[in-house]
Amino acid sequence: MIIKVCGMKYADNIRALDQLKPDMTGFIFHHASPRYVEKVPEYMPSSSLRIGVFVNSDTDYILYKVSEFGLNLVQLHGNESPEQCRAIRSKGIDIIKTFSLKAADADTLTAPYDGLCRYYLFDTPCPAYGGSGKTFDWTLTQSYHGKTPFLLSGGIRPESLEQISSFRHSSFAGIDINSGFETAPGLKNIEAIAEFIKRLRTL
Repeated sequence: MIIKVCGMKYADNIRALDQLKPDMTGFIFHHASPRYVEKVPEYMPSSSLRIGVFVNSDTDYILYKVSEFGLNLVQLHGNESPEQCRAIRSKGIDIIKTFSLKAADADTLTAPYDGLCRYYLFDTPCPAYGGSGKTFDWTLTQSYHGKTPFLLSGGIRPESLEQISSFRHSSFAGIDINSGFETAPGLKNIEAIAEFIKRLRTL
């Protein structure tokens, strides 16, 4: 199961997380987010894929940040078009496209992006484009029948292990954790994440 830890900001916190070897470490480039990363931290992860999270950003800005931060994938968390995804993919950059599920319409939402993304991410609808700390109804993912694997996000916290272990979907690839493991925006509780990863990897 893929484990993505998103919303990292601080070098020492990133260094401590890197020792846990999550599969992906996320950096948010949405100015309105309290987890917005303005400049490259003094320490960047070496044991996980670096993911840049963008919300309705220009393609040139995305490509600039890919180069500046040495990003491995970009996560498009807004209303980005399939055409923009195609343009980014043409530069050899893989994409995670986020969809907020509030109805059983996952196939309809994702269909225009088929073949353009490495992963989808299903998240909780909220005005701030993520970081709500709220969980959505995971049964809505059963309306997805595509072949692109997906991650689950939105309000996952230490007590979510039972819900994760009982979740079943043929395209379910992993989870994305963020605010449910924070002591402050962008500052993660490393001990809680360590215990969570340890238990998750035994499921």
